[in-house]
Amino acid sequence: MDLSELERDNTGRCRLSSPVPAACRKEPCVLGVDEAGRGPVLGPMVYAICYCPLSHLADLEALKVADSKTLLESERERLFAKMEENRDFVGWALDVLSPNLISTSMLGRVKYNLNSLSHDTATGLIQYALDQGVNVTQVFVDTVGMPETYQARLQQSFPGIEVTVKAKADALYPVVSAASICAKVARDQAVKKWKFVEKLQDSDTDYGSGYPNDPKTKAWLKEHVEPVFGFPQFVRFSWRTAQTILEKEAEDVIWEDSTPEDQEGLRKITSYFLNEGSQAPPRTSHRYFLERGLEAATSL
Repeated sequence: MDLSELERDNTGRCRLSSPVPAACRKEPCVLGVDEAGRGPVLGPMVYAICYCPLSHLADLEALKVADSKTLLESERERLFAKMEENRDFVGWALDVLSPNLISTSMLGRVKYNLNSLSHDTATGLIQYALDQGVNVTQVFVDTVGMPETYQARLQQSFPGIEVTVKAKADALYPVVSAASICAKVARDQAVKKWKFVEKLQDSDTDYGSGYPNDPKTKAWLKEHVEPVFGFPQFVRFSWRTAQTILEKEAEDVIWEDSTPEDQEGLRKITSYFLNEGSQAPPRTSHRYFLERGLEAATSL
């Protein structure tokens, strides 16, 4: 999988896709949606779709695709390679959402929670397939939140398509399994090849699974928190695990443009981007760049 576009800029979102098979423009197609990396405090979240003509669904099943969580990394890579070898009937597309985008979305003045971000990303990918000429007639989605509500929302967005949203869809429907493999392969490669904008390429990258309850991940976070400027952008600073470490390890903050009454008790660095209270004036988002730290400090 070519992630060179993501490597050039991993601060926002990046969409990648395969060529659309000619058969998928002519014949009715089934499309699956799944994601990888929803829970980790480190790295991007990747949403993926995979699609094929209904007449080739048995061929997709014959590739032995399965829920990516049940497969070793080498098995996922092998299965993705098989899908690439069968581009005459298999197509895929994905959105890579950076940790920075996830955090700034969730912590903005207008809150945009992870479920809404997930739903909108999945909807956008389905629409992308339609815009590329894929003749989608059936969609299967691994649910986020209540499946009935999610399904009704997608059905309203795509009234001419039969939509099914279920928990564990990646284990029930091969086309969703294929999407889960695409998403996981992309996330694994993105994490391995992550280019730190803070120029931390030579730092320790043994951060474990990236999940909040992983002791190795917690240790990495504590080691790489900067007392004034916080975490590298590889970290989802909207996650409670990251916020807790900031509250313990980061410096207290005094706002020079606040009134004396507002300064009762020093405020933590997290208040800079969490909008705690109503006294702090509008500010641009805290970027958490060590590289841009001096610039940020001199602008306060």
